[in-house]
Amino acid sequence: MQNSTASRSPSPISRRTFLNAALLSTTVSPLFAGQQENAIPPYEQRDWSGNSPLAYPDRDIIALDQRFRPYILFNTPIRRHYTGTLWAEGPAWNGSGRYLVWSDIPNNRQLRYLEEDGHVTTFRSPSRNSNGNTFDYEGRQLSCEHSGRRVARYEHSGEVTVIADRYEGSRLNSPNDVVVHSDRSVWFTDPPYGIRGNYEGLQAESELPLSVYRVDADTGTISRVTDEIGAPNGLAFSPDYSRLYVADTGSGQEIKVWDVDGTRLRNGRTHVKLTIPGETNSSSVADGLRCDVDGNIWTGAVPGVQIIAPDGNVIGLIRLPERCANVCFGGTKRNRLFMTASQSLYSVYVGTKGAGIA
Repeated sequence: MQNSTASRSPSPISRRTFLNAALLSTTVSPLFAGQQENAIPPYEQRDWSGNSPLAYPDRDIIALDQRFRPYILFNTPIRRHYTGTLWAEGPAWNGSGRYLVWSDIPNNRQLRYLEEDGHVTTFRSPSRNSNGNTFDYEGRQLSCEHSGRRVARYEHSGEVTVIADRYEGSRLNSPNDVVVHSDRSVWFTDPPYGIRGNYEGLQAESELPLSVYRVDADTGTISRVTDEIGAPNGLAFSPDYSRLYVADTGSGQEIKVWDVDGTRLRNGRTHVKLTIPGETNSSSVADGLRCDVDGNIWTGAVPGVQIIAPDGNVIGLIRLPERCANVCFGGTKRNRLFMTASQSLYSVYVGTKGAGIA
């Protein structure tokens, strides 16, 4: 009798199966090979103008751990949307307006990228050398202003509300990054970078310890939640708001994490100290950071963006030709990672979505 399986026609390969197979065959897999440092291919210069098509998958989106594979989309490239800033920082996505706003600190301006047609315009100038930006639950923009030494909220009417500029009578240093908690309180970091000189702010003496603060949504009361950190920089809540991650770009050179206990922080500890993947005896420092809905941290760190799992292990890498300061999730589905890197703005679609509201 003829074997029944021999007479069947081969089942068609689905598009998803094809893409997954292609991705597995071309993406670095040091977890299985046990050769993480040797498996990362050297960086190659590329044409960022868009005039030279790029072969998929993008060679600069690299899995260092199998857990990162679901976040790599086979058929999408890293794109450069704009170049011309002196130091790009503070990207924040406005969902209703479908635009991204970010800061060009030394040029004392904010820029806006419109999703509809990719157009970039000057959004606010002067910006008081703004750094980090975000949006609250009412869609109002919050900005950390270096030269203003304050956190400001831009109302829909065009008026400006000062959220914080002093603590116990003393002036803040130079607020750097800001996030909004689910209880609508505003949390921000206050390192000294905007008062160290006149390039990114106005040179001045520090009046307060370098700290992280919380501003109550109902009373406007400003509370210092921690000063147990060298120089607090980027910050982000975990998806359930039970943890706060803060990048220390001072003496610690690490990402720290605290448990959020109502209006307070407790149990501060090291979450991860970064290295440069593929390089021995190297170190890298996180700047701005955001969490996705799975609890992974995406942070600007040499050589581009590093992705850190909730357990503190680096699982993926997005390489850029410029030093990346900050990131945020945007786009209609919040599955587009925007990256502000030195003189340029980049983006790439990923297989996850951003946590939080901006």
